[in-house]
Amino acid sequence: MAKEPVGQDRNFDDLAKRFKKNIYGGLKGDIRLAVLERDCKAHLPIKPFNAAQDRWTILDAGGGQGQFSLQLAHAGHNVVICDISAEMLKLAQEQVESLGLAERVQLIHCAIQDLPQHFPAGLPAFDLVICHAVMEWMQEPRSLLPYLLRYLKPQGYLSLTFYNRHSLIYKNLLRTNFKKIINKDYGGSRGSLTPINPLEPEQVINWVTDAQLCVLAHSGIRVFHDYIFNEEHREREPDTLVELELQFSQQEPYRSLGRYIHLLLKAGN
Repeated sequence: MAKEPVGQDRNFDDLAKRFKKNIYGGLKGDIRLAVLERDCKAHLPIKPFNAAQDRWTILDAGGGQGQFSLQLAHAGHNVVICDISAEMLKLAQEQVESLGLAERVQLIHCAIQDLPQHFPAGLPAFDLVICHAVMEWMQEPRSLLPYLLRYLKPQGYLSLTFYNRHSLIYKNLLRTNFKKIINKDYGGSRGSLTPINPLEPEQVINWVTDAQLCVLAHSGIRVFHDYIFNEEHREREPDTLVELELQFSQQEPYRSLGRYIHLLLKAGN
């Protein structure tokens, strides 16, 4: 199967509805949301996670359908969602309209790097920047972090998730896809939901450290769910499965095997 084109970041126009179903729907989505909400509740002093009344400005960078950020808009915050995929933003628009959030949500069709062009009077600084499952779809993943920090207020928060290379390697080992491992063939094929640049958590944490960001939470998302090969067993006792995912999501060695890694970060002055 053909690989993704070299030299360009991934656009999900062709996979928007499949992405919604496979990544955010069902039990996979429930696990993801549970981990994100647990981490945010522990550290973010805003509704819906805590009782603080402040209204924040929030950027969902590469936010696609806005699965996570729209609940923040529903809690009273002002949210900007930008994405290079028009099809993903159409799905976000449907949710904005159905939830009555048009006054609080601005949708912008652009790459994260081009966002300042849409604010002629000056780009606002955001209290919280969300960037979930974007970095691994970029040709130069490290280049993303400086842009995200550019949009963040001093003492602001950054919620970052990325696809974990360790998980991909381990799953291929379990499936005896040894040729992929020997050839270090980790990038996804065209039409695949496996990203073009799966990332090592140690590498990303080095970037975060270099940027002088404080790590408030470090969690794995789906630390064992995806390794249950029997699909029927994978859906057994979903409440208990989510509970155990939360239990092991911040414990090693399980955390480092999560399909995704979540880092909740705080900027300095």
